[in-house]
Amino acid sequence: MSEDAPVNTGAVVWPDVESAAITVRRMQTKLHRWATEQPGRRFGDLFNLVADPAFLVCAWERVTTNQGARTPGIDKVSVGLVETWVGTEAFLAQIRDALKSGVFRPVAVRRVMIPKGSTGKFRKLGIPTITDRVVQASLKLVLEPIFEADFKPCSYGFRPNRRAQDAVAEIHYYASKPRNYHWVLEADIEACFDEISHRALMDRLRVRITDKRVCALVKAFLKAGVLTELGNREETLTGTPQGGILSPLLANIALSALDDYFDRQWRAMGSRYQRAKRKAAGHGVCRLIRYADDFVLMVWGERHHAEALREEVAAVLAPLGLRLSPDKTRVVHIDEGFDFLGFTLRRQWNRGTRKYCVYTRPSKKAIQSVKDKVKMRTYRSTRYQDLDVVLRSVNRVLVGWANYFRHAVAKVVFSAIDNHAWGRLMRWVRAKYGGQHRIGMPELRRRFCDKGWRFAHNGVVFTGASSVAVTRYRYRGSTIPTPWTPRPAAAHSG
Repeated sequence: MSEDAPVNTGAVVWPDVESAAITVRRMQTKLHRWATEQPGRRFGDLFNLVADPAFLVCAWERVTTNQGARTPGIDKVSVGLVETWVGTEAFLAQIRDALKSGVFRPVAVRRVMIPKGSTGKFRKLGIPTITDRVVQASLKLVLEPIFEADFKPCSYGFRPNRRAQDAVAEIHYYASKPRNYHWVLEADIEACFDEISHRALMDRLRVRITDKRVCALVKAFLKAGVLTELGNREETLTGTPQGGILSPLLANIALSALDDYFDRQWRAMGSRYQRAKRKAAGHGVCRLIRYADDFVLMVWGERHHAEALREEVAAVLAPLGLRLSPDKTRVVHIDEGFDFLGFTLRRQWNRGTRKYCVYTRPSKKAIQSVKDKVKMRTYRSTRYQDLDVVLRSVNRVLVGWANYFRHAVAKVVFSAIDNHAWGRLMRWVRAKYGGQHRIGMPELRRRFCDKGWRFAHNGVVFTGASSVAVTRYRYRGSTIPTPWTPRPAAAHSG
């Protein structure tokens, strides 16, 4: 922070998780308030917060409760190993001493190739060591409330209190009457996380952060390198590896250049009345909606207005070392429909209301993805398991998938997915329990179903996607508060 706001971080007693969370939240609230009230403020003395015991305890809690907590980095040290052989406090004390003495150096991440659904393509995932994950988590706790004050409402990915459904709801809002933003530039950034320019990212970081030790620490993580699956070490000259706790925040800091550019354009168009005058004069009006590296530009006007935005977007991305994918970037009309974050959005004629309405449904790709997951859990390789184990696994997949899509027009889709899953389970049961004898449907129902036709075994019942209620999602606009701002901001208008 600046010289006029010193922070006492000399504590040496390791707090419990609850006390640490209270301390960190209080400090984050101050950082966010200072950043919001003083947009030009640059923060200096932040490194002591990164090494503060309360921040490190919260960072450890974040790392150990993460889904990938059991996955080790290149040093093969897992969370369980740390807790068993070193002890949490001793481990955090080592990290704190290394940070305070200036000897801490991030090591290369372990690269793992993760399949992208059933496409046959793979995504590069970089797994840091447990030590590096704790430091990254502490860095994020310090930096996030500061940069959240600058991030624009049009950005939804990897931000607190925001989710994919908010981005989809905003698209629906602008595509519907009376706003009628019917042309869409559906954009795709080529290898975004791999090609972000380190220099451009650090320049945007230094707009807010003057603490040289914090900047050096962020840069060290960017330059740490990658250890491939073959054991070869590669330098990281660009990009921020997916898989690191800090990576999504750094990507948002870089891509906020795109948000800032189109936010300035939106504000330059003036009030809602002035935008209406632009529309009447035949000029295009656009609105950016971004979720991490996926974004669309909603356009009121003609097709050529949307086409012209390609060059504008490319010009904004070029200084960041990024470029649009020519094959995946296209202009579509809302009547054609397009996919975004697993949803298909399309305007269609409603025979009941006799009006055109914009509908949001699960995309074909998303439907195929969940079918593939069900298939994997009901394949012959799982026949050694009991039926109740398989039912629990399939239920978990379907309910999780349905919860993501429960705000779409998805009731019929959920039923179709359940029918597909029931058929897979029926064939699995016949193959496992039938042997030479083919189990008929009456016997199948008597032995493996409840009073209806639902599979049930050892107290576990097949519930499927239809157990999730389909509900309408409320568009929140700019009223989404951060965890550090209890009062919502004023809503924007279309």
